[in-house]
Amino acid sequence: MPRYVIDEAALRRNLETLKGVSDRAGAKVLLAQKAFSCAAVYPLCAEYLAGTTASSLFEARHGHDRFGGETHVFSPAYIPGEMPELLGLVDHIVFNSPRQVALYAGMAREAGVSAGLRVNPEVSVAATPIYDPCRPSSRLGTRLSLLSDSTIPQSHNIEGLHFHCLCEQGVDALRMVLDGFERRFGEFLPEMKWVNFGGGHHITAKGYDVDGLVALIDGFRARHPHLEVYLEPGEAIALNAGTLESRVLEIQPTGADGVANAILDVSAACHMPDVLEMPYTPRVTGAKVVSAPDDARGGRFVYRFGGPTCLAGDEIGVYAFNHPLAEGDEVVFEDMAIYSMVKNNTFNGVCLPDIAVRRESGAVETIRTFGYDDFASRL
Repeated sequence: MPRYVIDEAALRRNLETLKGVSDRAGAKVLLAQKAFSCAAVYPLCAEYLAGTTASSLFEARHGHDRFGGETHVFSPAYIPGEMPELLGLVDHIVFNSPRQVALYAGMAREAGVSAGLRVNPEVSVAATPIYDPCRPSSRLGTRLSLLSDSTIPQSHNIEGLHFHCLCEQGVDALRMVLDGFERRFGEFLPEMKWVNFGGGHHITAKGYDVDGLVALIDGFRARHPHLEVYLEPGEAIALNAGTLESRVLEIQPTGADGVANAILDVSAACHMPDVLEMPYTPRVTGAKVVSAPDDARGGRFVYRFGGPTCLAGDEIGVYAFNHPLAEGDEVVFEDMAIYSMVKNNTFNGVCLPDIAVRRESGAVETIRTFGYDDFASRL
């Protein structure tokens, strides 16, 4: 049975880096559950982070009940019947438009929840269009041209502004976004209590300029000393802190392109959807990602990894090994804690991988297994 394995020691290293940013810059760091929401390690995360962010009622309940600390929520549009329960769970609620503010900000005020508005700085820095909230057709965030004096702040008790523009990016991209945000929305900041810089900050990635981030936040807080600053990374929390372990089911004869298809017991479509959505090719332990069959030269053995579903495009990538693979061999995909468990599915009735945690002691504890009922009960 395949399994996701979360590495507790690697997770703690990420959390220590994030806590260092929080302590040095005086900003609060939240876990964006859309990337990683494994409650088995929430007690560890809660030692370092101020709380969680959510994009739905269920995520908000999960963060409130299982993590604690502050619970923030944003949605492009809220479901009216869910608002009473939602407002009983969260500390901050972020609205996406003046219309949503008009509908629900009064309810938030009565519930004692701090209300904010997501704005669109109109600075596109994300390289992949599907992950660019500032693309021309974006439905996320309110542009300055759609605001009026009656929208913010005091008429509806809007206390904060939120922007989110980054995707796996560094300080230079954030600097561009922050500059656009202050130029467009700076007039509203004196009346605010907080600003949320959103997610997409690749803070725990190798080479990230942590000192530069701290200096950027320090500069913003010096210009606006009355504002509390939030960051809500998701990927940075569990970056390189998990793997997906799989097995080779069958190796087909080498095709005309010189590459043999190796069918695994894991699926890109089911178990790592971002491989197809982004798209990207995940790293495999002991292998090299290749872009052309010519890399088979030099004694390498090249395989195209595919899943067990009937989707023709359920292909993970092409990899070169220094040794031949055989049926039953283990294949380990790296950096699989993020955007995997939260997105996986049971297309074709393919079973979900187990979830395990490698404790800091070295012991591996299986915390969740799945079976037929998990497939059938959804349908």
